[in-house]
Amino acid sequence: MNFRWIRSQLGIVALVLLSANGHAVDADDPTPGYNHKIPQQILTPDVVETKLLGELTFDDGRPDEATTKKLYDFLTVVRGTEAFLNGIPATSIEGLRLGHIELGLKTSSQFMIMDRLLDSNPLFLTGNTDTVYCSGFLDLKRDGPTVVEVPEKCGPGTVNDAFFRFVIDMGVPGPDRGSGGKYLILPPDYDGEWEGPIGGKATEIDGETYFVVQSTSWVNWVILRGFLVDGKPDASAEMFRNGLKVYPLSMKSNPPAMKFVSGSEKTFNTIHANTFEFYEELATVIQREPVTMLDPELRGIFAAIGIEKGKEFSPDEKERRLLTEAVAIGNATARSIVFRPRLTGVKYYSGSAWMTAFIGGDYKWLKDGGRGGRNLDARTLFFYQATVNTPAMVLKMTGKGSQYAYAAVDQEGRYLDGSKTYKLRLPANVPVKDFWSVVIYDPQTRSELQTGQSFPSKNNKRDDLQTNPDGSVDLYFAPESPAGKESNWIQTVSGKGWYTLLRLYGPLDPWFEKTWRPGEIELFDDAD
Repeated sequence: MNFRWIRSQLGIVALVLLSANGHAVDADDPTPGYNHKIPQQILTPDVVETKLLGELTFDDGRPDEATTKKLYDFLTVVRGTEAFLNGIPATSIEGLRLGHIELGLKTSSQFMIMDRLLDSNPLFLTGNTDTVYCSGFLDLKRDGPTVVEVPEKCGPGTVNDAFFRFVIDMGVPGPDRGSGGKYLILPPDYDGEWEGPIGGKATEIDGETYFVVQSTSWVNWVILRGFLVDGKPDASAEMFRNGLKVYPLSMKSNPPAMKFVSGSEKTFNTIHANTFEFYEELATVIQREPVTMLDPELRGIFAAIGIEKGKEFSPDEKERRLLTEAVAIGNATARSIVFRPRLTGVKYYSGSAWMTAFIGGDYKWLKDGGRGGRNLDARTLFFYQATVNTPAMVLKMTGKGSQYAYAAVDQEGRYLDGSKTYKLRLPANVPVKDFWSVVIYDPQTRSELQTGQSFPSKNNKRDDLQTNPDGSVDLYFAPESPAGKESNWIQTVSGKGWYTLLRLYGPLDPWFEKTWRPGEIELFDDAD
């Protein structure tokens, strides 16, 4: 008989026991070892069996040395996993910054421009092949208040802080409404006469109107987009080269010359690490940015694994081993959230594979306006695969902004296989004012799938697509084009998976009302 097990149960089993003389003892009699009845739910047995950690051993509620060691190791792994999942927004921005440096862009007046569009060469989280990106980083600690002059006819543009939070929109969805304007970005320590609420405030400075906003961080990402004209990027590329100006306000009278470096057809990386190096990227951000950038709760998660403002991140050999385990678990968790999400509200339509990356329709990922807190898994789902955080991507802005849907499986719920042939039907009258596109991505890098096609996509303004008699368009995905479908074919890679994003620029009411919806991705047989 296991007397140790029996002893462990005495403090937790609320049953009527037999007394030594054979008479029943009332359930309210004192628990053995106590003067009174002790609630069973507050006691800990001498031995606790767990599926995850195995046997945990206690002496009257006190963990023994082996259990203590096991639990502290487990806590490091848990904290490291939390740090990974919560730190993705910061490391994603840092990855973008490092990618710009890789191109030789080191000051606020130096911008990358995708003057021949974003092809599949760079590693860039779910970037599109359909707009002219113009991208650069501000350093408010070095430059102080910084002016961004946005040209007329600029498409959707956004400034995000070093934790990928929204600062202000520019261009069509911004306060200049596509007419061009001057934006003044204030540093986090600014304490002067101007007010800069998130989203911006029109302010007259020296006789000129500026849209003023104060960021929470020193580093800020400026990402602007220009539309194709006659299916070509030339006009937007020239618009940025001739009209975009970025300079410290202190140099207003003599601003530095702008430098534009093409990112098209070049190989560089903008994606954060999924290995131990992730924590080093995160530590760089925490050291560089003001402590006020993050709330104490979030800072505490990072500090729990040694990433703390003003302190060197230098884990010992054992901590590195545990954190390496943690980042592997965190990465696997993020991939599960993206490719097999269980989140309520992720599906656009019942029984459909089409999903939204902005669950809850809130760019802050707040549940029920904040009453339900922040939907952390929804935030992970977005930032592990995407960039740019703006209300314009979630709000109903009929004819403006943009909307997105992604699909990682076919109509039967199976991952998409690059060795097979699939068909996607887009019904007639896709509800867009500007254009629609479909781009496919590599599930490993979450970047454009690298194939024999420079642009793994189709765009109704750039591509000469075959249209069905009813106005619908069928797109085909396969290693080789089905016969006669070349104009509507997006190439895949045998032996690799893929997934896709549908983009609508200038979405119209049928999209929001769901009276128009895309078809499902189906296996295709040439004999059909």
